[in-house]
Amino acid sequence: MVEWPVMLSPGPARTGITFALGLVVAGCATRVPTPSQAPVRVVVAPAPIAPLPPPVPQVDPVVELVAVSTLHFEAGEHELRLGHLTAAKAEFNRALEVLLESPFGARTEPRIREHFDRLVERISAHEVTALAEGDGFAEQRPEPAGIDEILAITTFEVPSPTPQTTQAVAADLETVVHDINIPLNAKVLSFVELFTGRLKAFLEEGLNRGVQYLPMIQRIFRAEGLPLDLAYVPLVESAFKPTALSRAKAKGIWQFMRGTALENGLRHDWYIDERAEPEKATQAAATYLKSLHEMFGGDWHLALASYNGGPGRVQRAIKRSGRTDFWKLAASSRYLPRETRNYVPLILAAIIIARNPAMYGFDIQLAEPPQFETVTLTTAIDLRRVAEWVGTPVQAIQDLNPELRRWTTPVRAGEYELKLPPGTADIVRARLAQTDPAELAPLNWYTVKKGETLLSIAKKLKVSRTDLAEANYLSTRARLQSGQRLVIPRAPALLLAARPETPPPAVEPPSEPVVVAVSDTGPEVTPARPASITYRVKRGDTLSSIARLYRTTVASLKAWNRLRSNSIKVGQRLTIFTDRAATATS
Repeated sequence: MVEWPVMLSPGPARTGITFALGLVVAGCATRVPTPSQAPVRVVVAPAPIAPLPPPVPQVDPVVELVAVSTLHFEAGEHELRLGHLTAAKAEFNRALEVLLESPFGARTEPRIREHFDRLVERISAHEVTALAEGDGFAEQRPEPAGIDEILAITTFEVPSPTPQTTQAVAADLETVVHDINIPLNAKVLSFVELFTGRLKAFLEEGLNRGVQYLPMIQRIFRAEGLPLDLAYVPLVESAFKPTALSRAKAKGIWQFMRGTALENGLRHDWYIDERAEPEKATQAAATYLKSLHEMFGGDWHLALASYNGGPGRVQRAIKRSGRTDFWKLAASSRYLPRETRNYVPLILAAIIIARNPAMYGFDIQLAEPPQFETVTLTTAIDLRRVAEWVGTPVQAIQDLNPELRRWTTPVRAGEYELKLPPGTADIVRARLAQTDPAELAPLNWYTVKKGETLLSIAKKLKVSRTDLAEANYLSTRARLQSGQRLVIPRAPALLLAARPETPPPAVEPPSEPVVVAVSDTGPEVTPARPASITYRVKRGDTLSSIARLYRTTVASLKAWNRLRSNSIKVGQRLTIFTDRAATATS
C-alpha cells in the first residue's frame, strides 16, 4: 500500500475529494473539522501488477538426444530379458543409430561421444552374456532334484513319531483304501513326522506343483494296470519338477538315469532328453515299474527298492541274506545301502499324506493341466525366434517343451512336435512359411574337406569333438567323407560379434590420423582426415576379423558405417575411429 497526504484547501481541483469528505463529516455529530487541523492521510491501494509469464525452458538438444537413445537401449534390455534376441538387437542398434543420424554425429560432441562409447560397451557386455548363456550350444540349466535334499536329511535327522502322528496315521489307514500295502511301522511313521514337520513346506510345494500332472499320470497308470498310489513317487523323487537333475545325473519327474531311460523307450541325444518330458517319462516309468513288479514276484516294496537302488543290487541282497521281505532285508545295514533302506518308507509316507493332505494340515490348490497347441517342424528353429513371433517370454516356450536340451529344436526333418501356447499355432505356421529355413536356427553348416576328421574340425572351429559328433548323430570315432555336411552350432549373439578368446595387445594410436589400404602385401599407411581411419576390405575379410584387428567390436563397425547386416564386399571402405581402434602394424 502507498500513502500520501491530501491538503484541504479551496480550489476546483479538490471538488471530488471535498464532496466525499463532506459526506463523511455529515455522518459525524461529534465535531466538524476545520482547515487549521492536521492534514488527512488517504491510503490508496496501487493497481495490481500482472505476473510475468514463466520463462520458457531452454531444451538442451544433446540431453534430449541422449534420453531418446537411452530409451531404445532400455527397451532392448527388456526384450533381452524376455529372450527376444531379434527385437533386442533392433532396439540396441536404434540406440546407436539415433546418435549417428543426429546433426552432431556420434563423435563430435563430447557428451554424445561419451554416451555412444558407453552404449557400445554395455551392448557388447550383453552380447558376451548371450554367447555364454544362450548360444544354442550350452544345455539348459536344470533344477536340483528333491531326492538329494530329502536323503541328506534322512541320513541323520529322522524324528521319532509322536503319539498324535501315530494315532492320525492309524485312523487314516483304516479309512483310506490304498492299492499297495502300507504297514503301520515306526519307519513309515517317522517319515510322516518328518513330512509334517521340517519338510512340510517342501512336500506342500511338490503337491501343489504335481496337481497339474496327476490326471495324466493316473490315466497312464490306470491304462497299464498299475496302482494309482504310485503316481506320487515323483513327489519324493523330484517334487514334480520336469527339469530336476540329481547329483547322480538322474533327470525328470521320474528321475531316470540315462541308461534306464534308453532301455525304456526314451530318446536322449544332443538336442532332446525325453526324461524331462512328463508324459513320455511317465509312460516309460509305467513300463519300468511293471517290469520290476514282475521281476520281484509281485512285491511292490521290493520293486520300489530296486527303482531306487537298481534291480541287480536288490537281487544280490536277497541272494546274500536269504530274505525275500523288504522290511526284514532293510532291518540290517549289511545288505542294502541306507538310501535304499530309507527310500521305500519315504515313498509310503508321502503316499499317506498325498492321499489325504487336509488331514495333515496341507493346503493344496487346484490347478489345470498345461494347455497347448502343437506344430510339426520340418527344420530346426531357435526357440527365441518362436517366442518373438507369438509375443511371449522364451521361458514359456521352454516350459512347454522341457525335453529340449538347448535353444534349438532337432535338425532332423519332420520328427519334432513343438508345443505352443493356445491360439498361437497358426501364427507360427504362417511365419515358418515366410522365413528362409537357413535363418530359423543358430546353426552353421560345414562341408568336410579331404583328410579332415572330427577332431581336426573341432579344433579348427573351436568346439568340442563330442558335441560336434552328437550334434550330427555320429560317434566320436566316426570317419568323415569329403563333401559331407556337418551342422555346427553358432552363437546367435545380439549383434553377431565374434570375439577372440584372448584380445590382441593394445597398440598406441598414431599421432596423426591415417588411411589404411590393405593389399595382399600388407597395410599401407598414408595421412587421412582427423579422428578416423578408412579400411579397404580385402578378400577373406569379415567384420569379425576386422574388429579383432583394430580392437573394436562388430557393433561399432556396423554403427559407424550404418551397416544393416554383416555382409561386406572386397574393396568396400569402412570408417574406423582412431580413439576406439589402433592401426595395424603388420
